[in-house]
Amino acid sequence: MTFRKLLAAALCAASLANAASVPSKKPKLVLLVAVDQFRYDYLTRFRADYNSGLARLMERGAAFTNAHYEHYPTVTAIGHSTMLSGATPSISGIVGNEWFDRASGKNVTSVSDPAVTTLGAPERAGASPRRFLVSTVGDELKMAGRAPAKVIGISFKDRSAILPAGHMADAAYWFDSATGNFVSITYYFTDLPDWVMAFNRSRTVDQWAGKEWGPLSGGTPFFKLPAKIDKAYYDKVAGSAYGNELLLAFTEKAIESEKMGQSGGTDLLAVSFSCNDTVGHDVGPFAPEVRDMSIRTDRLLGRLLDFVDKRVGLANVLVVVTADHGVAPVAEELAKRRMPGGRIDVAALHKVIEDALSAEFGEGKWIVGRSGPLPYFDHKLIARKNLKLADVQQAAAQAARMFPHVARVYTREELRHGNAPSDLIGRRISNGFNYQRAADLFIIAEPYYVFEKKGATHGAPYNYDSHVPMIFMGDFIRPGQYHQKVAVNDIAPTLATLLEVEVPSGSSGRVLDEMFGNTK
Repeated sequence: MTFRKLLAAALCAASLANAASVPSKKPKLVLLVAVDQFRYDYLTRFRADYNSGLARLMERGAAFTNAHYEHYPTVTAIGHSTMLSGATPSISGIVGNEWFDRASGKNVTSVSDPAVTTLGAPERAGASPRRFLVSTVGDELKMAGRAPAKVIGISFKDRSAILPAGHMADAAYWFDSATGNFVSITYYFTDLPDWVMAFNRSRTVDQWAGKEWGPLSGGTPFFKLPAKIDKAYYDKVAGSAYGNELLLAFTEKAIESEKMGQSGGTDLLAVSFSCNDTVGHDVGPFAPEVRDMSIRTDRLLGRLLDFVDKRVGLANVLVVVTADHGVAPVAEELAKRRMPGGRIDVAALHKVIEDALSAEFGEGKWIVGRSGPLPYFDHKLIARKNLKLADVQQAAAQAARMFPHVARVYTREELRHGNAPSDLIGRRISNGFNYQRAADLFIIAEPYYVFEKKGATHGAPYNYDSHVPMIFMGDFIRPGQYHQKVAVNDIAPTLATLLEVEVPSGSSGRVLDEMFGNTK
């Protein structure tokens, strides 16, 4: 046999082997679980305390130990938009939790939509996925049309429920702290389903009034919830372990009432536990509250897996667990440890920029909006003064670079032309750049410096904010630890390949075929 024939035979054999590695059996349910602000090291630091859901996932699942977000900023909306789209903000258009909309001259959120009404809390502003420019796995499941597919998103936050589910979802539900209700929007239906209204009437949320939240191991309680049931009480529930308990109860009711996993095709349920984030912002990643929340999350996931097993059978379920971002340590704690870090006053930084622009180009209110620390300039003012936008941005960037503990500054025009370095930070900033929605300056602090006055926060392109858990579990997955570097963007094309549907429109990830293979 000639070398050419041998090579052809080898390539054919490899192709057949690869084809065989993709399971032919499709799950009845894809269950995505996101834990808001759950750093990767929570898996390792608290591993000895886990004996339920997280333990089961790490032992029986494919755990990727070096999974990162490859975008900036690392915030909730972008993380949740990435999980099931695989898209970076440069393509998805979700460039932050909020940003300045130049067309309306107002700040908007990632999901704000005045054209729809909130069901269950009519005074609340409307929301929908209309600002999301790409498809999700759920959308592709729907468009494939092979078999019925039900897609639902659930979270305490609107953006965390809406964005993973996508445009064609059957529903998304989130919690409203003004009413204590789980709500949705007229984008999906004209009235809340009966089971949602019944859940709200049950006032499950009120059961913790006056109750203390303390560590499972015993000791001094962290705080006591208000006895009076009002918005302050509901806000406190959202900042405690009881908020996750409430979300689990609602999720179980959704699985039961919507008959998830029983449609005849593949259903998709995206659940995001938001309360870890609320607690983490208050106390930081090394506080006892965070350890307790992590242990309770392990137990919570164990209960969810048991419930899904009884309703659908875990043999028919593909579970994916991840987080939307990490978090930086509290600046004052870093100082005690002789580590770098501190706080940057955004108002002072913006004043320096304003003063520099006024000194060079004349008086004016130059900054009209912001997304986090990133300023949006008044382009109409710039035009009236017959100035070049690039010149104004460069002058502002030079002033910002001189501010203490600012590491890098890029202008909108520089990024438009691809003028960012190709190192890790430069690539993540470029991935976060969408010209139509971008701020005029991208201001990056030094590692461990944050743009918040108190508590802990996230958003940086550094690894403590980008490194998150990523675990797959199911009969379709080969268990084990996988140490190569991967991206959360890889979830969407991997699921699309397993489900044999089109890869979501903006996906930039790869298929994690190293974990394919039936374990039985």
